Amino acid sequence: MTDTHRAELAAFLRAHRSRLHPADVGLPADLVPGRRRTPGLRREEVAELAGVSMTWYTWLEQGRKITASPQVVDALARALRLDAVQHRHLRRLAGLPDPIVDHPLLQSTLRLQRLVDAMSPNIAVVHDSWFDFVVWNEAFRRIRTDPDGFAAERRNLLWWVFTDARNRAMMQRWEPAARAVLSQFRAVVGRRPDDPRLQAIVGGLSAVSDEFRRWWSEYPVQDFRPAVIGVEHPEAGLISLELYQSRLVEDPDLLLVIQRPVTDEDRRRVESVLG
Repeated sequence: MTDTHRAELAAFLRAHRSRLHPADVGLPADLVPGRRRTPGLRREEVAELAGVSMTWYTWLEQGRKITASPQVVDALARALRLDAVQHRHLRRLAGLPDPIVDHPLLQSTLRLQRLVDAMSPNIAVVHDSWFDFVVWNEAFRRIRTDPDGFAAERRNLLWWVFTDARNRAMMQRWEPAARAVLSQFRAVVGRRPDDPRLQAIVGGLSAVSDEFRRWWSEYPVQDFRPAVIGVEHPEAGLISLELYQSRLVEDPDLLLVIQRPVTDEDRRRVESVLG
């Protein structure tokens, strides 16, 4: 972490400490009103709420060269009553990966569904931070697969790619596509090695897929790269699809994947299936 980052972290902590009052965090009010010289909470109050020493927290606010663990940073986020966006920003200032968020997807699913529906006849799907399917449009369901047909714990991109025989038979070049997905997934697991959901996916697929187990041991890591895949659809024939990925600013843990028909003929073939 650079001195500039430490200074920014210190400024962030001071600003958010100053906006809180004892009553906001369940502390008793001052016995003598007006005696509090510090705007907002005192440093010792934040340290106590977060379960850290007063000296350590003071050094952190002073921008000194100390290391903050994920557990301590998360405790500070709770002590300062940070929302999800502020918590993520605090972690980034401390040089840590984004927190694992249990998304209240029921509130956003309808909005996401409208988004992917509007992209038809382009094939569109949204995955969460565990690569689970969140929403998908009719083009995805009819051309690629219907995630509603999977058991809830296996409604997941990795499980589909490595265990679905129909998808494997339809893919013109299954192995490069499967390796690319695994490489992206490997990078995510590397950033969150203690995530129980990710570990369950790794363990489950290692037990049932020889390819997954063998390639996983090679430790492939790769970000998304633009590609064109060929899908041999039983009704429409070969469809070439150009892949796009995009993060949603409103929730960066959600990944929008678009598969666009490459040519006019590919588009007509998708539309013929959609009717």
